[in-house]
Amino acid sequence: MKKRKLVLLGLLTVALIPISCNEDFLETQPLDSISADATWADGALSQAFVFNVYSSLGYGGFEEEGLASLTDEAMFTHSGRGINVITEGSLSPSGTGNVNIIPQWNEMYLAIRKANIAIQELPNATFDDQSLKDRLLGEAHFLRAYYYHQLMRYYGGAPLIDRPYGLDEDYSVARSTFAENIDFIVADLDQAISLLDGKDFTAGRASKLSAMGLKSRVLIYAASDLRDGPTASAKSSVLGSYSNLDLVAYTSGDRAARWNTAKAAAKAVLDETTGYKLDLTSPATAEEAKETYISIAMGGGSAIGDPAARAELLFERTHTPLFTVESNWPLGGIHQGINNGPNGYHNWAGNTPIQQLVDDYQMMDGSDFDWSNPEHAAAPYENRDPRLSATILYDGSGWKPRPSDVAAIDPYDEIQTGTYADGSGGIINGVDMRDSPIENWNGSRTGYYVRKFIDADPAVVDNQSSAQVVPWPFIRYTEIVLNYVEASIATGDEGEARNWLNKLRYRAGMPAITASGADLLEAYINERRVELAYEEHRFHDARRWMIADQTLGRGIKVMKVTASLKAGATPRTPYQYDPTVYDYTYTVVDNNDNETRTWDDKMYFMPLSRDEINRNELLVQNPGY
Repeated sequence: MKKRKLVLLGLLTVALIPISCNEDFLETQPLDSISADATWADGALSQAFVFNVYSSLGYGGFEEEGLASLTDEAMFTHSGRGINVITEGSLSPSGTGNVNIIPQWNEMYLAIRKANIAIQELPNATFDDQSLKDRLLGEAHFLRAYYYHQLMRYYGGAPLIDRPYGLDEDYSVARSTFAENIDFIVADLDQAISLLDGKDFTAGRASKLSAMGLKSRVLIYAASDLRDGPTASAKSSVLGSYSNLDLVAYTSGDRAARWNTAKAAAKAVLDETTGYKLDLTSPATAEEAKETYISIAMGGGSAIGDPAARAELLFERTHTPLFTVESNWPLGGIHQGINNGPNGYHNWAGNTPIQQLVDDYQMMDGSDFDWSNPEHAAAPYENRDPRLSATILYDGSGWKPRPSDVAAIDPYDEIQTGTYADGSGGIINGVDMRDSPIENWNGSRTGYYVRKFIDADPAVVDNQSSAQVVPWPFIRYTEIVLNYVEASIATGDEGEARNWLNKLRYRAGMPAITASGADLLEAYINERRVELAYEEHRFHDARRWMIADQTLGRGIKVMKVTASLKAGATPRTPYQYDPTVYDYTYTVVDNNDNETRTWDDKMYFMPLSRDEINRNELLVQNPGY
C-alpha cells in the first residue's frame, strides 16, 4: 500500500541541546518553535494556530489569473500561461498545465489536516476561556467544511479524513461517495453554526452566518442537475457511462426533498439577517443603482461607496496581516487594479470581459439587448442595466486620472479602446487598445476592461505600491437570495421566487419580472449571471446546470470600435469621446489570436492528477479521464 509522507507543521517540539549546567536554562523554551502542549494551553497561541488554517484560503478571486477567464465572463490577455488546457478541453491527469486557479487536491488536504488538528486538540485545551474555545472550534469546523466543499465542487466525492494521521499510518483511503461528502460537510457546518452562535462578528473570520451561508451553497449544489445521477446521465454520455457515478452525484434518494432542504437552508439565512438595500418597492434610479452596485463591490474597503454595503459580506477575505501577510507584489489580492486595469494606466489587462457577458445585460426597460435592433447597435452601452457600467469599462467610460506621462494623450480620463479618425485620412489608436502607444502588449484583446472590484478612488494608484484593501466576497448575502430563488422555482413556489428576484432587480434599477415556468428559470439564470459576475460562480453554475456546452464552450466574441468624423466636423485634439463629432461603429468579431474554446463533458470535473493516484492506489479517476 502506498504511504504519503506528511508535511510537518511548525508547532512541534524541538529537541533541546544542553550547553550549560544551569537546569533553569535547560528548561527554557526554544525561541523559534512552540510545543504542542504549550499551544493548546494558551488561548492566544491556539488562536494563532487556527488563524493559520485560514491561510489556505488564499486571495479568493483576486489572484492574477481569475476563474472568470475559464468561463464566458472573460478571457486572459496573456498567452502561454497554461490555462488553455481547461478552456480548450485538453486537461488530463498528466497534463494539468498551469491550473493553480483551481484549488489543488494536495493543498486542500494540507489545510484539512490543520483543521483536523485543531478539532482534535481544542476540546481538551487547558486555557481558561470556554467562549474562545468554542469560537475557535467552530471556526475549525467551518474551515474544514469549506475546504471539503472546494474538493466537492471541483472534483466530486473525496476521501473523508476527520482526524490528523500519524507518521506511520497508511494514507491509502478510498473516495467517499458524493452523498457522504455532502452529509459530512453539512454536519461540520451545523456544528459550526452551534458553536459560533452568539459570538462577535469579526471581518474575515468565520461566523454563524458564514456557516449558514456555506450550508446554503452546498445544498443548492447538491440539488442541481449535475449532482442528480439520473439527470446527469441523461444529459451526458460521459457521465452516463461512468461506472462510479456515486462518486460525483446522487444515484438514489429523493431529489425533491433535496430541493426543499436547500430552500430551507437559504431561507434560514434570509430570516437571520438582511442584505443591502433590498427593501425597495420600485426600481432605483440608474445612478442610484450603479452607486449601490459599486458600494457592494467595494465591501466597505474604499473611500468610494457606502460602508453600509458591508452588510452583504457573510464571509470575506480581508487584506490585512490578520491571517496571511500580503506578499509577492503585485500578484496578491490587494493588486486587483494593476492585474486587470487598462494598459493606458500602465496596468496589465489580465481578465478582460468578453462580448457574450456584455450582451447579457438587459435594456433598462427589461427587454433583451439585440444587435439586430438598429437603435441598440448604434449605441450599445446606453440605457442598459446599470450593473453593466458598474462592472465593465468600455470605450468612452470615465475612469481615474491618467498617469502623468499619459495625460497629454488623454487629458479627459476616458477609456479608449477604439480607433478614431484624425481628420487627415489617418487614425488615432486608443490609448487602452492593443495597438496603443502605451505598453501595447498589455492592451485588452476584447475591447473591454473589468471595473468591478477595482477601487476607483484616485488616491489608489494601481501601478504603484499603494494598493487597495477591497475585501474578497467568499460568500455574500445576495448569493443566498439567489439560492432561495432557485430552490423556490424548483419547488414550484414561483410567487416567492419572483418576490425575491424583484428585490434584487429593484436595487439594480431594473423593472419587475412577471415571467413564469421556463421563462422564469431563464430570467433567474441571467439575473444570477450579471449580479454575480466575476465572483467565481459562473464556472460552477454553468456546470451544475449542465449548460456548459452552450455557454463555456462558445468561441470568444470581442468588440471593435471605430469612429469616423461627421460631415464638416473638426476632430477633437487630443481625442475625446464625442458623439456630436464622430459616428461610432460597433462591430462584434471573433477572437482568433489567443485561444480557441471547446467543451468536453469530462470538464464537468477536474481530474485527479497522476501523482495523486500514484500516491494512493485506492483513488478512482473522474469520468472521461
